Amino acid sequence: MRVEVDKLLSIGFIREVQYPRWLANPVLVKKPNGKWRMCIDFTDLNKACPKDSFPLPRIEQLVNSTAGHEALSFMDAYSGYNQIKLDPDDQEHTSFMTDQGLYCYNVLPFGLKNAGATYQRLVNRMFSKQIWRTMEVYVDDMLIKSLKQKNHLTDLQETFTVLQEYGMKLNPEECVFCVGEGKFLGFMVSHRGIEANPEKIQAILDLQSPRTFKEFQSLNGRITALSRFISRSTDRCALFFKILKTGKKFEGWTTECETTFTALKEYLASPPLLSRPTVGEPLFLYLSVSKTAVSSILVRNHNKEDLPVDYTSKSLQDTESRYPEIEQLTLALMVSARRLRTSFQSHPIVVLTDYPLRLILQRPETSGRLTKWSIELSEFDITYRPRPSIKAQVLADFVSEFTPHRDTPATTGNTAITGRCLSSRFDTASELQHAGMEIERRRSIEYTWKRGWNHPGHPSTPTVPTHPG
Repeated sequence: MRVEVDKLLSIGFIREVQYPRWLANPVLVKKPNGKWRMCIDFTDLNKACPKDSFPLPRIEQLVNSTAGHEALSFMDAYSGYNQIKLDPDDQEHTSFMTDQGLYCYNVLPFGLKNAGATYQRLVNRMFSKQIWRTMEVYVDDMLIKSLKQKNHLTDLQETFTVLQEYGMKLNPEECVFCVGEGKFLGFMVSHRGIEANPEKIQAILDLQSPRTFKEFQSLNGRITALSRFISRSTDRCALFFKILKTGKKFEGWTTECETTFTALKEYLASPPLLSRPTVGEPLFLYLSVSKTAVSSILVRNHNKEDLPVDYTSKSLQDTESRYPEIEQLTLALMVSARRLRTSFQSHPIVVLTDYPLRLILQRPETSGRLTKWSIELSEFDITYRPRPSIKAQVLADFVSEFTPHRDTPATTGNTAITGRCLSSRFDTASELQHAGMEIERRRSIEYTWKRGWNHPGHPSTPTVPTHPG
């Protein structure tokens, strides 16, 4: 503590103060590089300060825009927050006590509520002409990117000119220049795409089977951090999530848990590489519904090969598990649109499904949920096509849109459908008027047939029963 105080005094970051109105305790925090940083517990001061709502960039969006570049440079500001001077009238509010006396900060310290927002506002103004073009900045983590290797020195020169103009200093121990790949905001980015952090994967591979509920929680946290790279992650780890919901009633690690854990380790031994789509490129969405979760995979077709762009998965809540199957499939589409909003806004999306989602969303009289979802999806450029034959290994988990879990026949009036194999043809009035489109279905699903649902004189249209509300 004394060494750190003497260091901050010598460089002018702190000064001695008397009779301060606010007083806090110092805390030493160990940095990843093994060095120590003195932080102040500003809990009381933060409660009295108004919140600065300046938004921080979305990490997922920054990582996506970084992948696919040939040359990258990673830079880190030296004690970034401390390079911003505090207003003289506010300096004494940051006072803290040590065994050597009372001191206050002359510069912006770590631990203040609005420190991150203040620093992000600064770098956004500094690099306003470069952000999204040749640079990405998240607080004090800076990355310079060049689509072509030959342009990288020019982009570096432009950045260093701005740094020199504002007098910002870099930490040479944390800077790496002109490389093909590197770690940025917890992900490995390169010209090939986005990869999971190998350190996070290795942490799970080396992890022993949990013996306590706290260790079990730690395992689930590590799995969640890698969920973007795990196909149908909720289904793979459904047993873990089920145990987690029971609270602290952890009855021990079972054989079934060990089998699930081993299968997860085998999957993570060769995690997928997420590809970066080009501007305006159409992306293809595959949906899947199981008894416990809805999942999806967003892919791009490059040289006749399906490459994964993103995975999503969400566990079904109690009420959602009772939705009709067609509404669960629509829910999978909604979850994808919300979580992959950036991709849905930037690219045309082609939903590959053998079920009449477009028809259901265009005529959502059967459910208020469908009306709401239809309005929410209307802002995106979404088209629907029948599923082609699936051959790519990356789509192995999405061969079937529904994981069979109902074998009982559906009976309505004089019509009984076994749910095993159904082949039906039907035309709606609107389809006949426009394109005469004929929909052929060969899938395992339960239907309820309602006469006169369309215009009189046209064949009946199959619908799925809904629950009240």
